[in-house]
Amino acid sequence: MKPSVTKLIETKREIIIEDWLNKVEEVRREHHLENISDHVYTNTNKEFVEIILSAVGHGQELCDEQLSQFTERLIQVGWPLSYLTRGLQTFRKVILDTLFEDGIDGKRNFEIYYEVEDWVDQIVNTLVNEYSGSWENTIFLQKMALKELSAPLIPVFEHISVMPLIGTIDTERAKLIMENLLNGVIEHRSQVVLIDITGVPVVDTMVANHIIQASEAVRLVGADCILVGIRPEIAQTIVNLGIDLSQFPTKSTLKKGIASALEMTKKTIVKLEN
Repeated sequence: MKPSVTKLIETKREIIIEDWLNKVEEVRREHHLENISDHVYTNTNKEFVEIILSAVGHGQELCDEQLSQFTERLIQVGWPLSYLTRGLQTFRKVILDTLFEDGIDGKRNFEIYYEVEDWVDQIVNTLVNEYSGSWENTIFLQKMALKELSAPLIPVFEHISVMPLIGTIDTERAKLIMENLLNGVIEHRSQVVLIDITGVPVVDTMVANHIIQASEAVRLVGADCILVGIRPEIAQTIVNLGIDLSQFPTKSTLKKGIASALEMTKKTIVKLEN
């Protein structure tokens, strides 16, 4: 920023801060932040405007560094990005109104206007980048967590494991199911694997093909596969689509599937007498 504009802003610093703090109260009500205490809200806004104005005296790089740390704290406590960007729009209006009230000539007005626009735009870009980076990181971590939970292979008896599937199955998830199945069969020394599709809302040709491929892969590593959780509407869909599931056993419920798995592994459940 040009020294002449910097000097002008510094002379009006206190007026700018006071006017902005008053006007940003309207933004608070619009973004439903009344649940934040007045003390926290006021101190946060004071820190925000001080960081913005620090770029005038100490340079944009220092402002960006302080703004990054400040933004990270706000993200952690849940302040919305829309509040900060709206606050900056209010700040831009306040600072321009304050600087122009002395009746500066037209050419000087344009110079100040473009300097302030460029200054505020840099701050907006920093805020958006910080929030975007945080969201991307959060989404990535959530995606990884969902992947870990979306296709678990659970040992329920010796040599018998169950993989409960919930939700839609796309190509990426089918690949994960295949990997977890094969790794789990080896790790748990499973002889029978039950794939439970009770929680799968739709079984179409693609989903059925993925399940058949998974079953075939399990057979190649020395285990048998039972498909359980076939509801009447799923059975009707499979028949209508002409999908051939005759390659491996199917059961309507997990209970019936476990009974078959126990029989296949030559086990039985005995009720003990008191």
